[in-house]
Amino acid sequence: MDEKKNNKKLVMGIVAGVVGVLIIIGVVYGAIALTTSGKTKLAAKTEKFVNEQLLAGQGTATVKIVGEESGLYKLEVNYQGRKIDSYVTKDGKKFFPQVFEMTPATSTAAAADDSAKQATATEVPKTDKPSVELFVMSYCPYGTQIEKGILPAIQALGNKIDFKLKFVSYTMHGDKENQENLRQYCIDKDQSGKFQSYLSCFLNASDSAGCLKSNGIDENKVTSCMAATAKQFDVTGTNFAVQKADNDKYGVQGSPTLVINGTTASSARDSASLLKTICSAFNNAPAECQKTLSSSAPAAGFGTGNDTSGGSAAAGCATN
Repeated sequence: MDEKKNNKKLVMGIVAGVVGVLIIIGVVYGAIALTTSGKTKLAAKTEKFVNEQLLAGQGTATVKIVGEESGLYKLEVNYQGRKIDSYVTKDGKKFFPQVFEMTPATSTAAAADDSAKQATATEVPKTDKPSVELFVMSYCPYGTQIEKGILPAIQALGNKIDFKLKFVSYTMHGDKENQENLRQYCIDKDQSGKFQSYLSCFLNASDSAGCLKSNGIDENKVTSCMAATAKQFDVTGTNFAVQKADNDKYGVQGSPTLVINGTTASSARDSASLLKTICSAFNNAPAECQKTLSSSAPAAGFGTGNDTSGGSAAAGCATN
């Protein structure tokens, strides 16, 4: 009898153990499935943000989560044949098109010394008439963002500065970007008095044909210049070497890059900040530097409105 009881207990114990294992497997599998589902939803949310807010009709990107780094999900953004590494917070509230590695200093003294050297290296020199060069891609949403911010500052300062809009030596947004880069280059080259009004119009709705007409620009002259320039600099595919010498001179990596008095400068993208940054490069700042301009950053991409994403203040278009 005791032997039968013991056998029964053993069987029941085995059954209980198997059931327990199955329960554990079910719980673990459920957690994995939930995590996978959560990642899928987060990738979809990020993809929607990239396409609707950043690209804004300039093509379609796909997004997938490929790993984790430093507490963030690492993303692979596929856009027009290019794979761009990006990052998103696990709560899905912040998107980072790029992450910069920071090497910690070995001591407080070393950190202070390094900061001092960096500040000296990036300090914009002063001149009587600052040179301001802005490198962009015409369809980069962050390039259009800073263009919308800088135009009021440029217009406020007028001939007190030398301003030139220039183009990154490669493109990322298809042939339409090559063509628009050429178009803007030629308008500025041959009909410069109408360039800023054309650019302001283009930034509003990306309607180049309408903006050429509304600003009375000689289209035949522009078309001829575009063809000659494309041939001269072999503008094909992603190559846009029209101003490559200046790109190489300043080490331009992507759009946007702001260069003041020959030095790469950093600035927030609202008009007030850009005016302040440019005015810091004067030996003696003119009265125009006291003008009150908007302190709200424009929205990335085309159109009016302000930036509400909170994640594009330092974002740009660049290949890895």
